[in-house]
Amino acid sequence: MIKCIIFDCDGTLVDSEYLCNLGLEMMLENYGIDSSATEMMEKYRGGKLAAILQDIESEHQINLKDNFVTSYRILVDELFEKELRPCEGVDKALNEILLPKCVASSGPLDKIKKALSITGLTEHFNGKIYSSYVVDSWKPDPGIFLHAAKEMGFQPNECAVVEDSPVGISAAKAAGMRPILYDPNNIHSAISCLHTIRNMRELQRAIT
Repeated sequence: MIKCIIFDCDGTLVDSEYLCNLGLEMMLENYGIDSSATEMMEKYRGGKLAAILQDIESEHQINLKDNFVTSYRILVDELFEKELRPCEGVDKALNEILLPKCVASSGPLDKIKKALSITGLTEHFNGKIYSSYVVDSWKPDPGIFLHAAKEMGFQPNECAVVEDSPVGISAAKAAGMRPILYDPNNIHSAISCLHTIRNMRELQRAIT
């Protein structure tokens, strides 16, 4: 029986994947690189920023400046303030589901908190927010989800994980939790996942 729900943040609770990659697109223009946000979003969804930047440096044979990450974070903050929205149906679904909930994300803690605050979702989680940067574990490693379950007081098999990325689903499976793939645009049809939802209205069914 599912007793706790663990949510990813970017692309699951908040519609931030495009904005994060738009910031990357804008930053890379300074290096003469023309990489579209849409293409990078599909290529790097759910990935660790350091690994993404490493891949970009290798692919384009460049060295990013030491202040790249700091400047990128500032730019994404500005984009969030202007354009960030919750994913469709999220607020209603969170209100209807009465099970304990938390957030476990690969993003920095401050970024997660800001995203939830801007979109009005903070109140749903009572401070139960966990970051890969704090536990030093990035998906597809299950560490972040196992940490979240332990902090919430549940066994892994009592938890469901709502994720929008292949690496997140892999991490949930490795943790021994029920993976629920949120795939509103049907872009991950190749992923083997018993529980797939297109809209957050379907979440209640997936956890029962």
